[in-house]
Amino acid sequence: MRIFAPALAVSLLATPAAAEVVESDHGGFASSHSVIVSAEREAVWRELVHPETWWSHSWSDNAANLRLDARAGGCFCETIPAADGWPAGSVEHMRVLAVFPGTMLRMSGSLGPLQGEGMTGTLTVTLAEEGEGTRITWDYITGGEAHYSPGTLASVVDGVQGEFLGGLVQRLGGPVDQD
Repeated sequence: MRIFAPALAVSLLATPAAAEVVESDHGGFASSHSVIVSAEREAVWRELVHPETWWSHSWSDNAANLRLDARAGGCFCETIPAADGWPAGSVEHMRVLAVFPGTMLRMSGSLGPLQGEGMTGTLTVTLAEEGEGTRITWDYITGGEAHYSPGTLASVVDGVQGEFLGGLVQRLGGPVDQD
């Protein structure tokens, strides 16, 4: 089934060690998640820049159709095959702003229901060595105008951001147990 408005279900694959939604008085909100995995930063980076292996929620309902050109100006895009009477097409999910391999990836764009509104988001994923593993910090900050109060979607968007991070974490073998 072709999905043109990605589902907003939250997966319970991996619960980040820390998560927070902060509403803004300026027409947006911020979502922040952080988790430690046992993988080295270089291994985390290799997976991070291949979302076709772990990303959820795509217009074509198939992550294999995603691609990320991990360089400034590069596209996090999706090729949409023709199906169900719809012609083939493509979607730009985000544009790459900054790449520091093994350390930080920053992209800008409107994900999910934000794409049809006058809102945009900036996703910053940072990697840092922590103990025997790597801390992944996933921050998505949105702002702009919408037909509704942006805060009404804050918890849903935060949940989906956690799901994206959870997919990456599961691909890397799961989170480090923290007692």
